[in-house]
Amino acid sequence: MNTHWHGHCTLSLVHFMAFPDCQDGHGPILDSIGQIVEDSFFSAIEISWINNPKLRMQIAQMIEQAGMHVGFGAHPIILQGKLNLNSLNPTKRAHALETLKPYIDQAAEMGAKRFVIMSGRDSAKSERRAATDALVESIIDLCEYSNRHNVKITLETFDRKVDKKALIGPAKEAAALAIKIKSSFPDFGLLYDMGHMPLLEEIPLPALTTLKDHLVHVHVGNCVKVSGRLSYGDLHPRFGFPGSENDVPELVEFIRSLFQIGYLRDDPSRDALPWVGFEVKPQEGETSAAILANIKHTWSDAWGKLRETRPCHVKDTDT
Repeated sequence: MNTHWHGHCTLSLVHFMAFPDCQDGHGPILDSIGQIVEDSFFSAIEISWINNPKLRMQIAQMIEQAGMHVGFGAHPIILQGKLNLNSLNPTKRAHALETLKPYIDQAAEMGAKRFVIMSGRDSAKSERRAATDALVESIIDLCEYSNRHNVKITLETFDRKVDKKALIGPAKEAAALAIKIKSSFPDFGLLYDMGHMPLLEEIPLPALTTLKDHLVHVHVGNCVKVSGRLSYGDLHPRFGFPGSENDVPELVEFIRSLFQIGYLRDDPSRDALPWVGFEVKPQEGETSAAILANIKHTWSDAWGKLRETRPCHVKDTDT
């Protein structure tokens, strides 16, 4: 059994988070994506909007030439445009849908197979069921549109009380929503982020067990949960950031839980390996280069410690 992570998962990097100057669809996109493409540590890249059509063509060719997988994250578009797919105002919800659809076209143009979205702001408890129903309708609309391009929709869960204050949300509610949508669109899936987990007051194995039948993508990262500390909230600091929640021990536990639910496993017959993406952002005074180094050191250390514990899913073939 191959114990290197390349035999178990596709490692990706959320480009627009590691290089935040590119979050508005401009900036040093070509050079920064070039750095990722040339880095053999990553076998996939998660991009967002790229406003220049010629630049999109260049980048699509670069990614294709490197043999990398590509995903598309719509979060910068949603957050900067204050789009709300679960708005109870039909005009606002229609605006969110019509804004996002051209970016599904762009995702297909770039070779992405999945288009990742997030829900809008949480509603009052009395309106939460209606807002969830509205979100289901919106996602079904996007699934119908994206299927024409062979692009599948993925919903990422976010915190409800601290930073993004999104409708979805807790693992149980995300799973219930996924069941409704998958009855019509079975390729719909959920993305769970280790960095959002502490903000949701969740822990790995129970949350991942709840989501396992719907999980198509995972992010690993960090957050600061205690109010008043530097980078408080969902700002994606590096692993081990002062006052933060996640470092090597937490990453080991998270990876082990992914094996326990079967998201990660050794199965050469699978058509595609599951994605594990790094969503980490330089904080004030930090550089993208240092953040990439932090990612690599932390992941390598965590994977090494996972092997040392010799769980049943990860056997050593060297003896």
